[in-house]
Amino acid sequence: MATYLDTKRPGPRPRATRTNPHTQLDQNAPAALQEKVFALARGLPGVVVGASHVSVPGARAFHLPSCAHPVAGGFMLEREFAHLHPARDGSLHMSLPPAIVDAVIDNGWAERHPLAGKHGLPTNIVMVFGPRDADELEVVVALVEASHAAACQTDA
Repeated sequence: MATYLDTKRPGPRPRATRTNPHTQLDQNAPAALQEKVFALARGLPGVVVGASHVSVPGARAFHLPSCAHPVAGGFMLEREFAHLHPARDGSLHMSLPPAIVDAVIDNGWAERHPLAGKHGLPTNIVMVFGPRDADELEVVVALVEASHAAACQTDA
């Protein structure tokens, strides 16, 4: 199974804006793959889908409102650990476990958000590029799962 730690994303990085709204400009995910990411993320334990606290209108955010013990840097804002951008973009923003951020970026799956570490936001917020095929879908979903798993301390 391909993972974000041992597999490089094929081809050049997508172009993205350097400011807010942080948007993927090319190599966008097909709508059907975006919907698969959405369905899998929404089905994770405790996830409530709603509007994003930090993204553009139309973004679908993944919240963990029942998290009583948030991990430092586990959420972008409030209990939002990730969001999927509208179909014209198809990328995601998420808080990743700090220990994997550099490897994920080095392997071409993500880039750091331009506001990461600024204005009180965590340093580990990244844009994960939308999946272009089934193999990339597997990796992107694994990243969403890693973000979800690291957001809330369950044994506190």
